[in-house]
Parts: sequence; C-alpha cells; structure tokens
Amino acid sequence: MMSDTVTHLSPHQITIEYPPELLWALQQEPEEFAAQAQILLAVKLYEMGKLSTGLAAQVAGVPRSTFFYLLGEYGLSPFGQTADELEEDLAHARAASHRQ
Repeated sequence: MMSDTVTHLSPHQITIEYPPELLWALQQEPEEFAAQAQILLAVKLYEMGKLSTGLAAQVAGVPRSTFFYLLGEYGLSPFGQTADELEEDLAHARAASHRQ
C-alpha cells in the first residue's frame, strides 16, 4: 500500500575546487564567491534552455522575481529573447503602427 506522505529529497550539492588566489583576484570572500557561482550556474543553464526561470531561480537560491532582475543584469530576458531583440521588436512594432 502506498503512503499518502510526500517524501522531500534533500538538495544535492557540488564542490568546486579553486586556488586561494581566485578569491584574491576577485576580491571576494568564500561565501560571496559561492553565492555568485550558484547564480552564474543558474543563469547559464537558463540561457542554454536547460531550465525554466522557476527552476533556475531555485538553483540560484533566490525568488523568481529576483532571478528576472538577475537575468537583466546578464543581458538576458525571462521571455527567451535578449534585451536587444526585444528592443528591435518594439522598434518594428512602433514603426508598423506609424504606417497605419
């Protein structure tokens, strides 16, 4: 007989080895570097089309609304287009509306 309880899996972790000089070069504390690396992983996986914004936000350890902001900081859009592509689409839409 199946149980009605939901089993929550513990999060998985990865360990990244890096030389101590990296923290000096980046002028970061270990915790700051770890948080940034986590965000960069999530942003890159989203950019590659591997994760949705919701799952990428979970990987980044931030709320989805914050992840939208972070995407903009890296020149990406939560709508699957770059900011330049969206601006170009807007310019075309404005030009088309002026022709009518």
